[in-house]
Amino acid sequence: MSLRTLPLLFLNLGGEMLYILDQRLRAQSIPGEKARKVMNDIITTMFNKKFMEELFKPQELYSKKALRTVYDRLAHASIMRLNQASMDKLYDLMTMAFKYQVLLCPRPKDILLVTFNHLDAIKDFIQDAPGILNQVDETFRQLIDTYCGLSAGEFQLIRQTLLVFFQDMHIRVSIFLKDKVQNSNGRFVLPISGPVPWGTEVPGLIRMFNHSGNEVKRTEFTTDGNYVTPQREGSFELYGDRVLKLGTNMYSVSRPVETHMSGSSKNLASHAKENRVPNLLAKEELNFLARLLGGLEVKKPAGSETGFRLNLFTTDEEEEHAALTRPEELSYKVINIEATQEPGRQAELSRILGELEVTEPRPASGEKGEDLLALMDAL
Repeated sequence: MSLRTLPLLFLNLGGEMLYILDQRLRAQSIPGEKARKVMNDIITTMFNKKFMEELFKPQELYSKKALRTVYDRLAHASIMRLNQASMDKLYDLMTMAFKYQVLLCPRPKDILLVTFNHLDAIKDFIQDAPGILNQVDETFRQLIDTYCGLSAGEFQLIRQTLLVFFQDMHIRVSIFLKDKVQNSNGRFVLPISGPVPWGTEVPGLIRMFNHSGNEVKRTEFTTDGNYVTPQREGSFELYGDRVLKLGTNMYSVSRPVETHMSGSSKNLASHAKENRVPNLLAKEELNFLARLLGGLEVKKPAGSETGFRLNLFTTDEEEEHAALTRPEELSYKVINIEATQEPGRQAELSRILGELEVTEPRPASGEKGEDLLALMDAL
């Protein structure tokens, strides 16, 4: 497994999260000033310098539950609150969108272009905040320095690591189902037409060479797909045309988005097994969360600011129904980490969480929101 995968996973999932939140803020007619504050606060937290420094250190991926906790914390970095059902739906949409993008990348290196597409769009969300833009540009430069020199084999290992992470996730998404790129069992339909990877040729020709390396024969064959040669390679610079459209905002055209459990017994069993089996990386995950939380400096709403609840469903009734019908084994309510034998680490985590404690009264409307501090209290 690649030790360079975590930054790409975090940034792309974070980009998808911002796409969804932007769409829902507009759909619920949240006042412009509040919506801008939410987006700016989340982006500021997401691209915190210390947080990024920790994220870019070579390290293995951690469990879905550990990463989900970080996104729960990130989603509540402003005056907005999500309840459990909406947070579950948000995470499902994020993960399935990025999984689809990874599967469709023409070549492993194009995962970096997908990441750049997300960051380009995030910069468009930022309004009247040059300091936040500088944070995103600094992360851009870190990505360029870290990944542009990697070999094709190293990118293939990153892609494989991502696919292993997404392997048992088969949540049906209405946009994908309507566009016929996802089957009813939650698995994606991969196209057999379109541009071939940059630097390769359209299939249809077999060349044969002798022992001296000279071409001696050519044979043509027909293919079922309609392949074309890409016009140019996407830009891996700070500014430029990425060419590849994967990772751009699919919610820019307003349409309802629903998620559904696929009902696959294998999928449910897989998630249930993850919940039951003792986590062998519990200590490492706790260390990981402690380091990440230590790098976050979250701005909480002042007493004069009023919070609000964002609903990722069309109505409150749909949200309540989703909370009741979601299988328990697919819930991410609490991270299951056994740390009773690590008093030193617990003390360190308590110190970090203590620094994040808020003295101002929290808005009454935020009671339904799941906060990372509440999650961590269950440890």
